[in-house]
Amino acid sequence: MLITRRLEFDAGHRIPDHKSQCRHLHGHRYAIEITLSGNIIDKAGDAANGMVMDFSQVKDLAKSHLVDIWDHAFLAYAGDKVIVDFLNALPEHKTVILDRVPTAENLARIAFECLDAVYRDTYGNHLQLEQVRLYETPNCWADAARARLD
Repeated sequence: MLITRRLEFDAGHRIPDHKSQCRHLHGHRYAIEITLSGNIIDKAGDAANGMVMDFSQVKDLAKSHLVDIWDHAFLAYAGDKVIVDFLNALPEHKTVILDRVPTAENLARIAFECLDAVYRDTYGNHLQLEQVRLYETPNCWADAARARLD
């Protein structure tokens, strides 16, 4: 069984080598969809009975391990020294330094890597993260999926 939870957050970024508008500082209303696989829990009296995982737990884990960290932050590539130095000069600015250029593809992959260890088989139902879909805009997204991480 597959289940998916969607969350949204706002963040800024720039793609330093881009040949068009994305080379400038800008922001997006991102959406992230977390897809988990697992067996449906069959434990009478358990709050998760009949579920793969309670959607509120999916949300809480995603928020605490990723979304709250990225929300209203500037996602900056460590190799973009001018921007990193500028952001570090702003008192108390929320900046997240990444080891990759913050394209939708890289952000989806980073999110998958971050969340993969978070969703664990706690009920003996073979729970695992299958896919992270990261929307940069309503019409543009990238998928990082267990079967296709390359």
